[in-house]
Amino acid sequence: MGTPLVIVESPAKARTIEKFLGSGYRVAASVGHIRDLPSKASEIPASAKGKSWARLGVDVENDFKPLYVVPPEKKAQVQKLKELLATADALYLATDEDREGESISWHLLDVLKPKVPVHRLVFHEITREAIQGALRNPRELDTALVKAQETRRVVDRLYGYEVSPLLWRKIRPKLSAGRVQSVAVRLLVERERARIAFRSASWWDALGHFAARTGTLEAELAEVGGRPVAKGRDFNSEGRLLPGVKVLVLDEARATALAEALKGQPATVKEVESRPTTDRPAPPFTTSTLQQEANRKLRWTARRTMTTAQRLYETGWITYMRTDSTTLSEEAIRAARSLIARQYGDEYLPPSPRQYKSKVKNAQEAHEAVRPAGTTFRSLDEARRELDDDQARLFELIWKRTVASQMADAKGSASTVRIEVGRGEDTSAFVATGKTILFPGYRRAYVEGSDNPDADLADQERILPAVKVGEVLQTTQVQARGHETRPPARLTEASLVKELEQRGIGRPSTYASIIDTILRREYVFKKASALVPTFTAFAVTGMLEQHLAWLVDYDFTARMEEQLDEIARGEADSLSHLRRFYEGEQGLHQRLAEAEGSIDPRVVCSIALMGEGADAETVVRIGRFGPFLASGELRADIPDDLPPDELTVALAQELIGRRREGPAELGLDPVSGLAVYRMNGRFGPYVQLGQAEGSDKPRRASLLPGMTEAEIDLGLALQLLSLPRTLGLDPETGEEVVATNGRFGPYVKRGTTSRSIPAGASVLEIGLEEARRLLATPPSRRGQEPLRTMGPDPRTGRTLVLMKGRFGPYVTDGETNASLPKSVDPLSLELAAASELILAREGQPKKPGRTPARKAAAPKKAAAPKKAAAPKKAAAPKKAAAPKKAAAPKKAAVPTDDATPKKAAAPKKAAAPKKAAAPKKAAAPKKAAAPKKRAAAEPLASD
Repeated sequence: MGTPLVIVESPAKARTIEKFLGSGYRVAASVGHIRDLPSKASEIPASAKGKSWARLGVDVENDFKPLYVVPPEKKAQVQKLKELLATADALYLATDEDREGESISWHLLDVLKPKVPVHRLVFHEITREAIQGALRNPRELDTALVKAQETRRVVDRLYGYEVSPLLWRKIRPKLSAGRVQSVAVRLLVERERARIAFRSASWWDALGHFAARTGTLEAELAEVGGRPVAKGRDFNSEGRLLPGVKVLVLDEARATALAEALKGQPATVKEVESRPTTDRPAPPFTTSTLQQEANRKLRWTARRTMTTAQRLYETGWITYMRTDSTTLSEEAIRAARSLIARQYGDEYLPPSPRQYKSKVKNAQEAHEAVRPAGTTFRSLDEARRELDDDQARLFELIWKRTVASQMADAKGSASTVRIEVGRGEDTSAFVATGKTILFPGYRRAYVEGSDNPDADLADQERILPAVKVGEVLQTTQVQARGHETRPPARLTEASLVKELEQRGIGRPSTYASIIDTILRREYVFKKASALVPTFTAFAVTGMLEQHLAWLVDYDFTARMEEQLDEIARGEADSLSHLRRFYEGEQGLHQRLAEAEGSIDPRVVCSIALMGEGADAETVVRIGRFGPFLASGELRADIPDDLPPDELTVALAQELIGRRREGPAELGLDPVSGLAVYRMNGRFGPYVQLGQAEGSDKPRRASLLPGMTEAEIDLGLALQLLSLPRTLGLDPETGEEVVATNGRFGPYVKRGTTSRSIPAGASVLEIGLEEARRLLATPPSRRGQEPLRTMGPDPRTGRTLVLMKGRFGPYVTDGETNASLPKSVDPLSLELAAASELILAREGQPKKPGRTPARKAAAPKKAAAPKKAAAPKKAAAPKKAAAPKKAAAPKKAAVPTDDATPKKAAAPKKAAAPKKAAAPKKAAAPKKAAAPKKRAAAEPLASD
């Protein structure tokens, strides 16, 4: 008799389940999907190569049959599973109970071809009770769920691989399109368009300060002479009053005169109103609301939230984190109510349990809400002891939200006091509002965040002094206040997720990967927490809206999601859905063919400026290396971090004018005798020594953060050009310490160690000792969030952090970096194992750095063949550029389709083949050429 084999997705999940099952079972991980559509040409089997549909990975001529392949990096794992299955007497497929999990189980079944009984185990949490319950009640594989996942995968592949090449031909290479991705970009572009079209309105009001017998109160001006005073809500986006609104619009002069006239006059209380308020708790978390709240409260990206939640689920701390449901099981409600009575008291328990139902379009109620796992909830103290920092913080958020959702309502009262001052036409009414919390209820545990700062302020308690109708108050001060209407706020990750979910677009489980994709493809960049669309996003969205509008139509995309749900429930046919989408006159294939001939690249790549003074001649153009301004024959770079709504007509004219005038000469360098120039480029203003001569690149230096062009004179320019500054030798290591300026600002460097120079210190003045103190501090990585904060190293006490590096994940304590072996799952790495990796790395001699090794290898390539010695070949710069062309197939081979979160890892591995290193070596001598450098920054167009 063999041992039953249980297969799950991840090693971390396998270890947790193994603890509950004991030695009577073998538990192994598939490590995600073991099979997928080909991600590059080399993965296409010989039998399919040469066929018209091969590049798609879908046989569109044979009922859309997918071409599934086992990627090279998964072959060893598949072989391992086959060997384990050979000695098993039963197979239990325990992947997640959703479309992706069901699909993984189906692929395992199809590839492993077991000859023993097969059972499907499903559970919403990884606890002993849940696992044992699943073993007692196994089920069959849900083929409808499998078919729905396959249909979604095929649709996304056809969309991505058919539309993306059109973008390459019409706009620029290496762009991508996706079923949800392109719609998400359109939402961001529409919001930015609204900001560009917005015209601000100005209005004034006043704030009165009044003294009563029992205290003081502030009240806002509401009426003058019986007419309501204008507020921001009374104006439209064009800066005009809304139709039918009859209000008094005060200007500065009238408001100031009124404030002066009312100061010191007696005021009378005309109305006092108080009404009870009831505030109910928010429902437990769904995937979407968890991402939104973690973004608001923890400032986390959707990716960081989902990565941390996955870890909590796999180690048995929370229930399954991919869910649309706000429902809690009976056992969870009992656990929450018991905890509330014990920890907060019976008065915080409502008479009966609260039941919630999702209000989201296309919600699937199969799972529970995201909550602490188990029949009793583990305490927050236990979480802080046993979990790393990120996990503990997210668990606390989930714990508090779940407990609060079953607590009593918060009770309070809202009060309004109306005060009148003055007489006749200038009689002015002021209104004060207050809020008093009488019983905190669920607020003792948790208060939901808001995307609107004004809403957060309005939610705060404000207690007004007790006053009576007819009471006379003293007007101590009246302040005139000016206001302007504000453009609609840009979407953040939280508000984008909310918008997509409310429209029924995509699935919350895919939102993290969608946001990652649009950031990586440079359709969007971040300004603080806001998502700002680029001009490239404007061009792509405009082209799709004009020529393929149905592909970015919100209702169409939501209907597709509904149809996929119908397939999952067995209510619709997959093949019919695919044929409607792809075939016939209204299908994707035919419509793309028609659009190809009607799209003029020059038109779709030109974006007109909006606003006063705009002319048809000055436009933003999308070039091969990014956006630029064009006005007649003149061209001017647009700073990469300039939001589209900030490119006003005046700024465009200024940028064009600077280009027309050319560089500003500041004077001569006393050492070299060369002219020093102040110039502007794609990355902002900079200074330059001399002119470019032949292939020699002149010395350049960027301005330091906070510097303006106006303050750059010859002396300051020469100081900038003197960077990097050598500060001296570190007496402990003997290494040279330098101070310089880089992409992320000023920093100091010693060997391979570098630290940012903080605000308040100057890279032009910093000394050796201050630099050494900075180099002794733990590093902070700008723009890069840790995958996990693991906690203090048991040996040293330094905090261990798991980071994502260029060559894969690594763990660091601020002094030592240790790469993870390929066999180790980053999300399952334990603190003790991370400490061992650091210890092992400390025991090795410090590498001089990978760069010198690669540089040393480069000449070998050139010198090895005797041909290289020939003068002609050695001097042929054009041949050195050849590898850049060789990279083109990478672009054309695989565009991006909307990936699911579980598949997101596979493309990343596929996107970093060793081939990519070749062009870098060949191109190294040309790094000085500014225009070519931009091409390297463009995202790969691979899946």
